[in-house]
Amino acid sequence: MTLDHRLVDLLVCPHCKGPLHLRRDEQLRPLELVCNADRLGFPIRDGIPVMLESEARPLPADEEPAR
Repeated sequence: MTLDHRLVDLLVCPHCKGPLHLRRDEQLRPLELVCNADRLGFPIRDGIPVMLESEARPLPADEEPAR
């Protein structure tokens, strides 16, 4: 399932209200939306972003920020 790029442009981090960046897997499928400022990754399940802080994955310090 794909994620509409217009939706990604409208979404912001629920914690800091900052921009989110789409991270894709090896097959270029949407994997998560990343907030570089808070170092959080919000999962995308069945094409739907889960924008709950309790579901967010903390990004390890050695992981590169999303672009």
